[in-house]
Amino acid sequence: MQKAAPDPRAVREASLDELARLGLPLPPPGFPLIWEPGDAIELRPTADIEARAAVLHVVVARCFGMPTEAAMSWLLGSRLVDLVTPPEWQFVIGAKGDHRSFVLHHDAVFALAWLLGLSRHLDPTAAPESRLMSQMPDLPAGETYGNWRSRSLMSPRDPIEAAVLLDLYYCLDWAFQEAEQTGLPLPGEVDGNAIGQRRWALEWAVIFHGPYHDKPPDWEEVDLSV
Repeated sequence: MQKAAPDPRAVREASLDELARLGLPLPPPGFPLIWEPGDAIELRPTADIEARAAVLHVVVARCFGMPTEAAMSWLLGSRLVDLVTPPEWQFVIGAKGDHRSFVLHHDAVFALAWLLGLSRHLDPTAAPESRLMSQMPDLPAGETYGNWRSRSLMSPRDPIEAAVLLDLYYCLDWAFQEAEQTGLPLPGEVDGNAIGQRRWALEWAVIFHGPYHDKPPDWEEVDLSV
């Protein structure tokens, strides 16, 4: 359901206040806003977020030893194969690609779980909750996608709450990269890669409607360069 997006300037001011509180560098004047006054906002359908989280969960599991045949069988049985991106598929079936980059998707899963209401927080100074794995499909036990969806109490976040956090992570992504390049200390347990993964998930899941927004990007089309 679409809602009116909050005032982007007020949200940005709060994001910058949080960066200052964390002792991080602030983006330069004119750092772009994500949305404009008068835009509307919504989350992707819950089923789409669930599917993306499950696919990434399998990709991460492959990084930690899930056999190729088991991963392919689970995705086929879950009817999720069509939602696996080409790079993900190449990794699942042949371990092709940057193994480390796929490991990092654990933080993207964490952000998607937060959007679904399965994680309590998305604290940029804290690692993913230890309970995250138990909130996702139990792949070693053979839990099906349908059974996971049935047992999980999905309670999607309000899109306004998600947009506010997206703006914070947009600013954090810049600030963490700047801090790491200049040797400044980071404020917690996570690094810029984790921040970028969480931002990726939020950028994909939060949809804006307005004169300056294109159609929502596919997962591999999310632009994290700006």
